[in-house]
Amino acid sequence: MEKIAVLIPCYNEELTIEKVVKDFKKELPQADIYVYDNNSKDKTAEIAKEAGAIVRKEYRQGKGNVVRSMFREIDADIYVMVDGDDTYPAEFVHQLMEPVRNNEADMTIGDRLSNGTYQQEIKKNFHEFGNNLVRGSINLLFNNKLKDIMTGYRVFNKMFVKNMPVMSPKFELETEMTLFALDKKYRIKEIPIVFRERPDGSESKIDTFSDGIKVIKTIIKMFKDHKPLKFFSILFVVLLIIGLMIGIPVIVEFCKTGYITKMPSAVLATGVITLAVISEQCGLILNTVVKQHKENYELNLLRYQQIEEKNKTEK
Repeated sequence: MEKIAVLIPCYNEELTIEKVVKDFKKELPQADIYVYDNNSKDKTAEIAKEAGAIVRKEYRQGKGNVVRSMFREIDADIYVMVDGDDTYPAEFVHQLMEPVRNNEADMTIGDRLSNGTYQQEIKKNFHEFGNNLVRGSINLLFNNKLKDIMTGYRVFNKMFVKNMPVMSPKFELETEMTLFALDKKYRIKEIPIVFRERPDGSESKIDTFSDGIKVIKTIIKMFKDHKPLKFFSILFVVLLIIGLMIGIPVIVEFCKTGYITKMPSAVLATGVITLAVISEQCGLILNTVVKQHKENYELNLLRYQQIEEKNKTEK
C-alpha cells in the first residue's frame, strides 16, 4: 500500500494551521499529516494536534532545520511539502503527486508564477525582483527553463528525500532543493497552481531584504561548488582585465623610456595577474574534485536503489 506523508513546517501559524491540516485530510484521507512546530509562541501545535495532525517539535530555528529533521525521520513513498500559512490550495496536490506516482518525476514544483496569481497577491516589488533574479541565475547556470524556483509547495519521491543533504538552515531551502535537483540530474516537473495571499492577521516570516541576500549568497556558493571551472574562470577574466588595465601603462612607459617610474602600479598589476592565474588553477583542480564527487554520488544512489528494491522484494 502506498504511503503518503504531508510535511508542514510551522512557526506561529495558529490562524491557518487548522484549515491547512483539514484541507489535506480531505484531499488525502489515507495520508499521514506531520506538523513540525519550530518553537512557536502561539497555539500552533495544540491546534494542529486537535485538527488530526501528527505534531513533532524541532528546536533548531529555521525552516531548513525543520525539513532536515522531516526528511531524516519520516518514511514514506510520496512526500508532500507545503507551508502552514494556507497560501497553497490543497486541491492541487493530486496534480502534483501524479508525475511522481507515475515515475515521471522525482520532484514536482507548484508553479505560482505562470498564471499570474502570485503577482496579483504579492504587492512587494522586491519579492518579484528577487524571484526573477534567482530564477534567471539558476536557469542560466544550469541551462534550464524553470519558472518558479522558490515555491514552498512540492512533492518528492523517496529516493530524492533520502538522498538530499539539507544544508541551508532557513529560507534558502527551496533554492537549495532546486539547485541540488538540477545538479544531480533529478527529474523535475512544474505544475501551475493558484496562489492565495495570507489571511488577515497572519504575518509572513520572510524578511524580504535579509532573506534575499541569503538566497543570493546561496546561488554564489552553489555556483562555486557545482560549477567551479566556470566560477573561477570568470574570476580569472575579471582579475586579468583589472591587472592589464593597471599594467599596460607601465609596459608602455617601459617600452618608450626603458624605465619604470610607476613602481606601485607595476607591483599591483603583477599581484593581480598572479591572483588571476591562481584562480584559474583553483577552478581546474576543483572541477576535477566535483566530477569525482558526482561519480561517487551516482554510485551511492545506485546502491540505495538496489537496497530499496531488495527491501521491497523481502516484504
